[in-house]
Amino acid sequence: MREDLLKELAPQVLGVLVRRYGQFDACEDAVQEALLAAATQWPRDGLPDNPKAWLVTVASRRMIDEIRSEEARRRREAEVALETEPPEVPDTDDTLTLLFLCCHPALTPASQIALTLRAVGGLTTAEIAGAFLVPEATMAQRISRAKATIKKAGATFEMTPDRLDVVLHVLYLIFNEGYTATSGPDLQRADLTAEAVRLTRTVRRLLPDDGEVAGLLALMLLTDARRAARTDAEGALITLDEQDRTLWDKDLVAEGVDLVTAALSRGPLGPYQLQAAIAAVHTEEGETDWPQITALYELLARVAPGPMVTLNQAVAVAMARGPREGLALLDTVEGLEGHHRLYAVRGHLLEMAGQEEAARASFVRAAALTASLPERRYLEDKGRPRS
Repeated sequence: MREDLLKELAPQVLGVLVRRYGQFDACEDAVQEALLAAATQWPRDGLPDNPKAWLVTVASRRMIDEIRSEEARRRREAEVALETEPPEVPDTDDTLTLLFLCCHPALTPASQIALTLRAVGGLTTAEIAGAFLVPEATMAQRISRAKATIKKAGATFEMTPDRLDVVLHVLYLIFNEGYTATSGPDLQRADLTAEAVRLTRTVRRLLPDDGEVAGLLALMLLTDARRAARTDAEGALITLDEQDRTLWDKDLVAEGVDLVTAALSRGPLGPYQLQAAIAAVHTEEGETDWPQITALYELLARVAPGPMVTLNQAVAVAMARGPREGLALLDTVEGLEGHHRLYAVRGHLLEMAGQEEAARASFVRAAALTASLPERRYLEDKGRPRS
C-alpha cells in the first residue's frame, strides 16, 4: 500500500516543484531523494499525517540546498529561493500539470511518450528503453533532450483544449504500444497498457466532466477486456469475430460501456467517444450490428476525418452492404501506402468478394510491412495458397 501511495504522490510532488522552481532535472532528482527518504523513514516512524506535504517539504529542502550550492553562478535564483519558505502544498493534484508539461507541443510524439512514462508514470529509464527495444543510453539521451527542449521552449502549463488533445493522444499511443507490441516482443505489453489505463483514470478523476477523457478511458477498457482472447496458446492472432467471448473481462466491458453511454448522453461528440461506442457495439450479444457500426463510422469520419478512419469505415461498409462498396471506399484512402493495415484490409475485402489470388497477394504484402510478430504470422498464414 505504501509503495502504491508513493507512486501516486510522486507526479503530484514533482508538479509542485517544477511549477515553483522550473528546473525539471533538479526537481526530479529532489523528488527521487524524498521518495527514498520516505521509503526508509515511513516504515520506521509511521505514515505522516499529510504524506504529500512531507514529500514536498523534503524535496524542497533538497532543491534549496542545490540552489545554495550554485549560488555563485545563479545568485538571483538562489536569493529568490532562499528568501521564501518551501512552497505551500496546494489541495489540488498537480499530476495534470505535469502531464501537460510532458506533452509540451515542442516535443516529438516519441519524446512526449518517454517523458510521460518517466515523470508521470514513474517507470525507470531502463524499463522505458526495454519497452521500446532501444538501449538504455539511447532512451536516457531522448529523455534528457526532451527536458532540455522544454526548458528552452519555456515550461507552460495552459490547460487549453489543444494541449489536452495532445495529452490524450500520448496516452492513446502508450496504450496502443502495449496492446499491439509493435516495438516489443511477441507478447502484448500488459505493463504499458496498464500504465496508460492508470494515467487515463487519473486524468478522468481530475476532469470528470470531460467527455473525451471518459471516451478514451472507455475505449481502453473495452479494448483491453479482450486481451485474453486475442491470441492463442502459441501466440497466434485471433480475429475479433473468432474470439472466445467467455474469456473477455466482463467487469472491464461493463465499466467501459457505462462510461461511454454516460459520455454520449452529455455531448458534444468527440472521436474517442465514437471509437468507444463502436467498441461497445462489438461487445453486444448476438450478431454484430454492422449497420449501426457503419453509421458510427460515418459520424467519426465527419468529426475526425483521416485515412485510418476511412480504412476502418471500409470494413464496416463491406460487412453491412457488401465487399464491392467497401473496396470502393478503400480506393479513396490516401497516405497509407506503406502501412500494413491498408493491405490487410484490402486482402480481407478481396477474400469476401471471392478474389482469392488477389487477396493472398495483399496479405503477403501486409505481412512484409507489419512489425508485430503475431500479426505477421497471421497474415503470412492468410497469404498461403489453400490446397
